[in-house]
Amino acid sequence: MTDASPLSLEWQTLQRDHEQIERSTLWLKLAAVLITFASLAIPVDLLLVALLILVLWLQEAIVRTGQSRLGVRLLAIEALLRQPVPPSVTAAFQLHSAWHASRGGCVALLREYTNNAVRPTVAFPHAVLLLILLAALTVPAS
Repeated sequence: MTDASPLSLEWQTLQRDHEQIERSTLWLKLAAVLITFASLAIPVDLLLVALLILVLWLQEAIVRTGQSRLGVRLLAIEALLRQPVPPSVTAAFQLHSAWHASRGGCVALLREYTNNAVRPTVAFPHAVLLLILLAALTVPAS
C-alpha cells in the first residue's frame, strides 16, 4: 500500500478532522468555564447561564457524535489497511455511505447524542459547572 493510496489519503484526512474536533471541543469547554465564572462575578440571571451551559454541553455531545462516526470509519480503514491483499479502490471514501446504511431514525440519533453527552470526557466540566451554578442559585443574596 503506497502513501498515496485512496485509503491512506482518506485516513489522513479523517484523522486530521478527528483531532481538529478534539481541539474544538476544548474551546467549548473553555467557553463554558469562562461564562460560568464571569456570571458569578457580575450580576446576571444564573438560571439563564445554567441553560447556556447546558446548551454548550449538548452542542459538545452533537460534535462528539460526529467525531465518533469519524472514529468508526478510521477503525474500518485501519482494518482494511492491515489486510495482506490490497483492498479495492472502491473501499475508500465511504464515510457517509456507511453511516447512511447503518443510521437509525430520530430516536436513535437522540440516543446517540445522549450517550455522547454522558461520557465522562464530555460531561466534564459541564456537569461540574452546572453544580456550581446550582449552588450559587441556592445561596441567598446578601
